[in-house]
Amino acid sequence: MTEGTTSAALNGSDAAADADTLVARLEQEGEIAADYLEGLLDIADLDGDIDMDVEGDRALVSIVSEGNDRTLQRLVGQDGEVLEALQELTRLAVHRETGERSRLMLDIAGFRARKRAELAELGAKAAEQAKQTGEPVKLRPMTPFERKVVHDAVAAAGLRSESEGEEPQRCVVVLAS
Repeated sequence: MTEGTTSAALNGSDAAADADTLVARLEQEGEIAADYLEGLLDIADLDGDIDMDVEGDRALVSIVSEGNDRTLQRLVGQDGEVLEALQELTRLAVHRETGERSRLMLDIAGFRARKRAELAELGAKAAEQAKQTGEPVKLRPMTPFERKVVHDAVAAAGLRSESEGEEPQRCVVVLAS
């Protein structure tokens, strides 16, 4: 093996080790979050199962119910406001244990998954409108999560988008070119 090949092989193994370390850290975040949320469900006397996954560079934790999701809807709140607050509290619980900032994503009763599908469709429609008219399309103010989903959908449609404005009035603008 030449010196360059040895270096490349080591860099490849370093990348694999880094990926394994990242997955292990995200799994640990998921475990901490699950423990915190199970305690919360016990206090609130709500039934729900905790599912954990790792997607990209985030731990995903979901609270699901085998039966009626209406009882969990209280944890979602109006337009996901309670869910957002619970996500932040869960991230703080993870931070307290690990000392590191968490980007953990929390879903309850499939709310975020449904919202993601709606927003992806909105982004695709806005991209189509921008293509047809040649004009920028400005969307309603959105949360950072919502904007990210729309930006991804616009990029998948082959266009660019930008966020403009200040929180909480920050919105996505789909650019025609």
